[in-house]
Amino acid sequence: MSETGLEKRGFHKKSPAAQERLETVGKTFLAGYANAVEARTPADAEAAIEQLPDWLRGFAYEGAGMGLAILDGMPFGRSDNVRRFLATEKGGTYQYLAYVGIGWAMARLPRFRWPKPASLDPVLAPLVLDGYGFHQAYFHTARYVDAKFQDPNFPWPGGPHGHYANNAIDQGIGRAAWFVRGTDPVLVADLLDSFPAARRPDLWAGVGLAATYAGGGDDRAAAERELRTLVSRAGEFRGNLAQGSAFAANARVRAGIVPAHSELATQVLCGTTPEEAAWMADDLRPAEQAAGDRPAYEIWRQRLAEALVSLGGVNT
Repeated sequence: MSETGLEKRGFHKKSPAAQERLETVGKTFLAGYANAVEARTPADAEAAIEQLPDWLRGFAYEGAGMGLAILDGMPFGRSDNVRRFLATEKGGTYQYLAYVGIGWAMARLPRFRWPKPASLDPVLAPLVLDGYGFHQAYFHTARYVDAKFQDPNFPWPGGPHGHYANNAIDQGIGRAAWFVRGTDPVLVADLLDSFPAARRPDLWAGVGLAATYAGGGDDRAAAERELRTLVSRAGEFRGNLAQGSAFAANARVRAGIVPAHSELATQVLCGTTPEEAAWMADDLRPAEQAAGDRPAYEIWRQRLAEALVSLGGVNT
């Protein structure tokens, strides 16, 4: 648990409230991980997680995804733990978070133990790399954030869309930037400005997701000012910021738990309600992969960003 402390990680401390929120999120993730690896069945893990405060459960299910993927990667025991979990009602509800957790596990497992891409939903598979990117930025900040490291030959998932791996990883690094800079919008924007311009669309999408799903821990008036600062600083990447926010809103609405900070963030970053943003995300999702050099996941993201910009609220 000590690894989740902002002091330990060397992350910026904006305010006591923001620090408490980020550290609580980290501890909840680890609680979900522990529940998953200790449970005899997915139902047992769910029972423990469902006792947590409702707005935190998604982070616990993300941790559970990591824990189950770690178990799948072990040389002994069952290798279908993730599949069994995703087949449950809660597993289906929190599928996006569980996929992100799989990416955390990949960062801790040898590559020959990584999941087979064919075992995952082909549209959602890049979420795994988002989780991997978050982990690397969170635990190897000097290399992935400060030094802007990218692996030009990242081996997973390979295939015709293997070139997209670093885009998805950058989306996770963008999410982590919200934590690394302690939810301070000016510091977050300054950090993203230090990256090459070609990487910023994915980074800004990650920030939008984190700001909406996790929040900043401030009172409503301060939070609204900070969110509007994000919109202003995002500039030409406002559509990407909104797309990430809409993905977070979609995950919240799917779970039936939309805390006040997520509702506010969706309104400011997307210019609409969480329910409308969630509907748009579902409506624009491709049913399957299509021919071409863009994976379905990226087609989905671009469609959503363009639709949100067309609403007009993103540009205010």
